Amino acid sequence: YDELSELMEKQDLWNYEAQIRSILSMLGIADMTRRMGTLSGGMVKKVALAQVLVEDTKLLLLDEPTNHLDITTISWLQEYLGGTKRSVLMVTHDRYFLDAVCNNIYELAHRHLKLYQGNYSTYLEKKETEAEIEQNTDRRIEAVLRVERDWLMRGPCARGTKAKARIQRDEQLINREKFQADKGFSFEVKGRRLGGKVLELHGITKNFPKGYAPAAKDGPAETTPVLRDFSYTFTAGQKIGIFGDNGTGKSTLLNIITGAVQPDSGTVAAGVNTVFAYYQQNPVFKDTSLSVLEYVRESAELIAMNDGRTLSAPQFLEEFGFAGKIQYSPVSSLSGGERKRLFLVRLLIGNPNFLILDEPTNDFDIFTMNILEQFLAGYTGCLLVVSHDRYFMDKVADTLFVLEDDGSVSGFVGRCSEYIEYRREKREQAEAAEKAAEPEKSKICPAASAQQTVPVPPDTGAKSHKLSFKEQREFEQLEKDIAAMEERQKELETLMSGADSDYSRLGEYNSEYQKLGAELEMKYARWECLAG
Repeated sequence: YDELSELMEKQDLWNYEAQIRSILSMLGIADMTRRMGTLSGGMVKKVALAQVLVEDTKLLLLDEPTNHLDITTISWLQEYLGGTKRSVLMVTHDRYFLDAVCNNIYELAHRHLKLYQGNYSTYLEKKETEAEIEQNTDRRIEAVLRVERDWLMRGPCARGTKAKARIQRDEQLINREKFQADKGFSFEVKGRRLGGKVLELHGITKNFPKGYAPAAKDGPAETTPVLRDFSYTFTAGQKIGIFGDNGTGKSTLLNIITGAVQPDSGTVAAGVNTVFAYYQQNPVFKDTSLSVLEYVRESAELIAMNDGRTLSAPQFLEEFGFAGKIQYSPVSSLSGGERKRLFLVRLLIGNPNFLILDEPTNDFDIFTMNILEQFLAGYTGCLLVVSHDRYFMDKVADTLFVLEDDGSVSGFVGRCSEYIEYRREKREQAEAAEKAAEPEKSKICPAASAQQTVPVPPDTGAKSHKLSFKEQREFEQLEKDIAAMEERQKELETLMSGADSDYSRLGEYNSEYQKLGAELEMKYARWECLAG
């Protein structure tokens, strides 16, 4: 037992459960008794993240840690990783996250892995400089090769050693690995005109097991309002982002608008000319044996572009980065990001004028997201987007719907990062006000507040002033409460020292002991005031 106690003390395992609870609490998980099978996808991701963070390791390996997390949790994780002493190796497409956390960037491109020292902004600057150098080098080599080609065309004698060496050098220059600039593609389909009435929501209310998936085996789950009496009238050209923690009903709102989920009360009225395109988090392909080209041809053979051109399906796919043999590859062979890009391409072929995007950046590379941002910047229809990517939200949305914990929806005019800063300032103001109010709360009586230390109450001797009947009763009850609480503290000290063999309860004993200590301090202060 002594060896185990020493080991527990050395590795700080007495507080292990408290550490887990603390991290889960910071991640927004309060109900520690909930079964894993009943958690929503976002909550499961948070539990998995907490499991990694609580382990005492020198290296953290994180694969897309921000996917499926809400923006509040991402901000907390960013601060946590920025301050940790552990090494962190991660794959992520979140550019703000990369910029704030990482001090080295490894780029995997063209089958090569290259290190760039610095954060993401520094990486972009170095890449731009590299591209300029490579382009200039290529131009110089091409100028040399034009002269060498003329010499080769004259049929030089290849018997001499110098001539052979020159020919070999020319062949090496011709067959060199040429600079490959990132190939762009653009999202520019012809838009459809919106009518005077776009979309109206009236008194939308929906109850769900908030933050959790319903537990089918345990019967109907207890419900709470996810959306409560929400009304809004959309107008042409609005670009709105939806902000909220996991489980606040962001996807539910989108599903209600598109008719996939019915509200408990309220109505959704769309204009006669409103054509929706709904990009879901996990798009479903009915037949993955179709080739990429066949999948697009199911929607359209000819596509009208914004600049007046009419493209065939193969030409259109090339515009969107699907060039060459990949057009004839089955959808099943595509990567997750390529499938999602293909799904988005097919949605845009329908020329929607109300675009709804639910986490569109998941599984997209940073280059693809840049192109999508360019398209949405010039998009003339209505846009409603849910995304955990703060950089993406800043780029595409100028107004926010903020889904509150009580089911209400408030509005914020401004970018996502501006709202995060606004919330931070409000929180700091609230904390400052709470600290300012603490002295007033601690003033149970002037005598208690003047004391620097709180003594253990002595024997109930004479008091310096006469108590009222009510104060006398309170004084007597305080003595009984203090005696009982001190006795319970002793019991807990005995249990924590090894009297109880059920070590899983040590965390509960520790929490109760801390709580008793805080309550006793208040009672001591009040006792001293009355004992005057």
